[in-house]
Amino acid sequence: MFLINIIKTILLGIIQGITEWLPISSTGHLILFASIWPIEPAQFFEVFKVVIQFGSILAVLVLYYQKLNPFDKRKTKIKKKQTLQLWSKVIVGVIPAAVIGFLFDDIIEGYLSKNFVIAVALITYGIIFILIEKHPRQEKIRTLEQVNYFSALKIGFFQCLALIPGTSRSGATILGGLYCGCSRTVASEFSFFLAIPVMFGASLLKVIKYFVNVGLFSLSQLVLLFVGTVVAFIVSLFAIKALLNYVKKHDFTVFGWYRIILGIFVILFFYVL
Repeated sequence: MFLINIIKTILLGIIQGITEWLPISSTGHLILFASIWPIEPAQFFEVFKVVIQFGSILAVLVLYYQKLNPFDKRKTKIKKKQTLQLWSKVIVGVIPAAVIGFLFDDIIEGYLSKNFVIAVALITYGIIFILIEKHPRQEKIRTLEQVNYFSALKIGFFQCLALIPGTSRSGATILGGLYCGCSRTVASEFSFFLAIPVMFGASLLKVIKYFVNVGLFSLSQLVLLFVGTVVAFIVSLFAIKALLNYVKKHDFTVFGWYRIILGIFVILFFYVL
């Protein structure tokens, strides 16, 4: 039984590492996988699917260590100031989702983590992606330094949409970036950086709630969390690089069609067939 859970954990780590950074909803994919091949108990899975996101966070910190480190001795005073400003913009962008997520976490978990909700969100935002790419806004922001605080806040409000499973955190923030006139690369990178405090805070909140309501993790559960996190970290390293290389030459239309096809499949699989 434990070996089977290890296999499930590895697969879930791979899914997390890929889908966290692509605008196709990591949480939605994890919930759908668990609907077909669940990890028990259900309370542990609710924590598991959030905590393994920590592996994805580490991947961003590793890949962007120099860009995100304001104390790098190789940076000039101007570069150090720009890095601190970047972090302050990230904090501004995080505030809306942090507040709403904290207040409505139980409602989201109890009422919105349903396959039908995921399917509708996948299809809806898939259509939005296609429409936006057919009528793109003029690119006014081509570097991270050009992202101002008001744009960061607007992107942060877009991130609130991702509290609905199936929407995609990266998808919502990338849409917000495109709406604000960011290039696809800038929208993607700012989305990566917004993920750091959001996912860390969400993981911490889930762990605290688990300790309060259930108790400490068992040794086997700690192993599963470790394995899932490590796999998500390794896969995320490749997924982030792949996405950035992709958006340099392509738009997000293919992800829109993928979301629509997957959403239709979910409805057919769980509610029709």
